[in-house]
Amino acid sequence: MPLYQVVLLSIVQGLTEFLPVSSTAHLYLTSWLLGWQTESLTFDIALHLGTLLAVLAYFYRDWVQLVAQGFGLRAGSDDDLRRNPYLLWLLALGSVPVAVFGLLFNKQAESTWRNPFVMGTMLVAVGVVMGIADRVGRRARSLGNVHTGDAVTIGLAQALAIVPGTSRSGVTITAALFRDVDRAAAARFSFLLSTPAIAGAAAKAFYDLHKAGGIPPGMQAAFLVGVLLSTVSGWLVIAWFLRYLQQRSLTFFVYYRVIFGIIVLALAFIRRPA
Repeated sequence: MPLYQVVLLSIVQGLTEFLPVSSTAHLYLTSWLLGWQTESLTFDIALHLGTLLAVLAYFYRDWVQLVAQGFGLRAGSDDDLRRNPYLLWLLALGSVPVAVFGLLFNKQAESTWRNPFVMGTMLVAVGVVMGIADRVGRRARSLGNVHTGDAVTIGLAQALAIVPGTSRSGVTITAALFRDVDRAAAARFSFLLSTPAIAGAAAKAFYDLHKAGGIPPGMQAAFLVGVLLSTVSGWLVIAWFLRYLQQRSLTFFVYYRVIFGIIVLALAFIRRPA
């Protein structure tokens, strides 16, 4: 795998994993339009590991406080998290649907669903629903007010993200907005909820790589570059996006998804994927 390809796809992954635009669609369509081969298992693991490190690095204080509070200990100074001492277990509850759906439909998500027709449709559909949620949500609640019903609803929405083109952050933020959670808190809950899912995907990929004999000779450099670039770009995007949502709406991302999805569908009809 050429280094320039590793660099471009790693940055694409880091920039799109945490924005509500679908990293899977951007990675697949970048390779498809440029005529590159599908990413290898080794590189896929590098991207998973990089985004996992990004979200853990950014939210490590949150996770320390969440785990401590979940087991009845006092830790951390975040008032929102203090008001919700059971948030760790709500995140665990919200992670169940994606684990179940991932086991049931992983093969379809990696094969028949991974095509520009499905991705383009989901980009447009979720974009429209996101726009509605951004308008009708009252944005009156913070993480301190999230409860079981919210965790179940947002967790079920996250399960839909196994369909390429959906966007894990996009669909979970949308579900949270429908539950009247404010934008910044919705994104924060989405990123915290994504951590177990990304970790699970990375663990499965590592297991598959171990069965296949480990990192192939000559791929070590590409692996390290992929991890580093996706970690750094992912961390920067999380920091920027959370600040962005404190003052702005999701309108730009709604238009981006719809326009991008229409372009993808048009290209798919003109240039059928191999």
